[in-house]
Amino acid sequence: MPNEPAIFEGRKIRRSYDEKADKWYFSVVDIVQVLTQQSDFQTARKYWNKLKERLGKEGSQLVTNCHRLKLTADDGKMRLTDVADAETLLRLVQSVPSPKAEPIKLWLAKVGYERMQELADPALSLDRARETWKKHGRSEKWIEQRMTGQETRNKLTDYWAKHKIKKDDEYAILTNIIHQEWADVSVQGHKKLKGLESQNLRDHMTEAELIFTALAELSTRQIAESVDATGMGENKDAAKKGGGIAKKARLELESKTGRKVVSGESFLPPPDARKSLE
Repeated sequence: MPNEPAIFEGRKIRRSYDEKADKWYFSVVDIVQVLTQQSDFQTARKYWNKLKERLGKEGSQLVTNCHRLKLTADDGKMRLTDVADAETLLRLVQSVPSPKAEPIKLWLAKVGYERMQELADPALSLDRARETWKKHGRSEKWIEQRMTGQETRNKLTDYWAKHKIKKDDEYAILTNIIHQEWADVSVQGHKKLKGLESQNLRDHMTEAELIFTALAELSTRQIAESVDATGMGENKDAAKKGGGIAKKARLELESKTGRKVVSGESFLPPPDARKSLE
């Protein structure tokens, strides 16, 4: 699910999902702005800075439990922002006298409940993702391709999980091998080409990029299954071969159309001044 802002009473609350910790981290200053009912963001930021200083002097663990992540600012750029999980924020709310304290507590609890629902029924996560993509102007055709690609990806990672591939680091290594093979550029190189930072690369791919990524991952899984590839060594080999199949198809298409498949286009909003895929 994309790290799109959550909405509380019409206000955007920026957030980022940590897959390792399996939890959401929310922008503290966005929550403080709601609690203080400030229309001006800078005023809310000053309030948070003073509160953070006071809590620090008091030796409160609240400040220690806050982290800094890059979130999208109003100007469209990624900037380091204080963030905290729902548990920390529920405690922080107690430090800010506000008529919005109880509503924001209920809202934070609801966000956590929605995540538990998604874990029990992954289709709910896909439904919410579909609605988010629609709100951001993605076409139905793009959404269908994105979701089909995600299903292909999930089948591949399910295979890895059952064949002695460790999550996170090893998944990332194999994913990068597949991507490098089919696209002739690493995942990070592709993100740089599109001007992305913490954003999900697949959420900014063109339809063609999504199709070739899915082909590469489908081919990788089927090759791995054919030899019962187990462990990193054998799955690296399958990843290279699977990515190679998609590369051959990409080169064939490019030779016929005269157009490159790997693109610098993205859905980044202005002022990044990137051409919209729509």
